[in-house]
Amino acid sequence: MSVCLFLTFRSCTAISANDLSALDRLLRAMPKLEKALVHTAADADDPYLKDESPPALALQLYFPDLADLEAAASHSGPLKALASSAEFPILAAADGVQQAMLVRAFAVPDPKLQIAPGAAYCTYLVSYEGEAEDFNAWLDHYLEKHTVHMAHFPGIRELEVYTRLDWVSQLPWPRVNFMQRNKVAFDSPKALTDALHSPVRHEMRADFKTFPPFTGPTNHFAMATRVVRPA
Repeated sequence: MSVCLFLTFRSCTAISANDLSALDRLLRAMPKLEKALVHTAADADDPYLKDESPPALALQLYFPDLADLEAAASHSGPLKALASSAEFPILAAADGVQQAMLVRAFAVPDPKLQIAPGAAYCTYLVSYEGEAEDFNAWLDHYLEKHTVHMAHFPGIRELEVYTRLDWVSQLPWPRVNFMQRNKVAFDSPKALTDALHSPVRHEMRADFKTFPPFTGPTNHFAMATRVVRPA
């Protein structure tokens, strides 16, 4: 299993095309980085949820193992540039958080994105930010049962679940310890909205009511996603 570093930025000014180009160059040159996803805010409609506004920018940086992730986030690692007021002043001043997690990928019926090469697609980023009363029971239910419903969303292209691990980072942003994150990917915001209004979404809501007890907020954000460095 690979690992993924989430860097999420709020309360920052608009990300310009020049900022994104500089970010792309940094990520494409980064050693040991398997895949980099750059998420910016999008819009979709979920009949059950009306969460807060999405973050201005979220990065998912995939590495083959934890040692490679920690090297990238070290004092001498390439990710330190993101916190440089000279190189990325918007991110250096932004309200950011970080978390490294284990990646669990699940098969979907048709994983090929129906978009132009290099175009943005749409993802739904979900975070369970509190604690389960019995985390083992929580994971057993979610990974064995809830993902079965998720994989049957019409038009789904990708399904990943992320679980916690301990990691070392010298990046300056606060660390969060969300118990779980998920990502489902679709061709467009319309495709995501159509999926969220399908019978599968109602099945998932019914299953949600059977989850083992947990506390804390759950957030769902529609994001426009670019693959900067493919797997």
